[in-house]
Amino acid sequence: MLDRAALALLRPVMVGAARVLVRAGVGADAVTLLGFGLGLTAAAAIASAEPLVGLALLLLSRLCDGLDGAVARLTRPSDHGAFLDITLDFLFYASIPLAFAIAAPATNALPAAMLLAAFIGTGSSFLAFAVLAERRGLSSEDFPQKGLYYLGGLTEASETLLCFASMCLWPQHFAMLAYGFAALCGLTTLTRIVGGLRALRPPTT
Repeated sequence: MLDRAALALLRPVMVGAARVLVRAGVGADAVTLLGFGLGLTAAAAIASAEPLVGLALLLLSRLCDGLDGAVARLTRPSDHGAFLDITLDFLFYASIPLAFAIAAPATNALPAAMLLAAFIGTGSSFLAFAVLAERRGLSSEDFPQKGLYYLGGLTEASETLLCFASMCLWPQHFAMLAYGFAALCGLTTLTRIVGGLRALRPPTT
């Protein structure tokens, strides 16, 4: 829901930073891998009961996630890079609830499991529509720069990042935040299913 506005706000900064990286010979895949490594390190810090360290690393990870696309657009975007980016993104998103569950399994395991199940709904609806949209030759007017058809919703990347940041700042409220965000993810999945069925409806004769 917030991604379009966030991308517009950050685009000038991202493009400037991407130009510096391109001049230094840094490729988009290297930025993607760095961001993923920082994300897993953030998860490890959270699992070790260091959520504020995790938050700092998490924010750096998401900075890289924005930069890799900007670098790719200044060089040569590829299906290879888009595949790597989206795959590692989903693995990163799954690692954060898991980290909180490891940090305090007695209180966090069930809400973390609920959130991970909700992520399966948002992720599968997103990727299934992207595959079929590609087959139909559809493109996203809101996110034309994305490597895949970017199907929005209530819980996009910006909202997920805000949720993770809140969990790191107030880890004692992880369960409440996880259950609440899981519910929002459920609504996102439902709206994507309804919207996807409408968009992919067979043409009438």
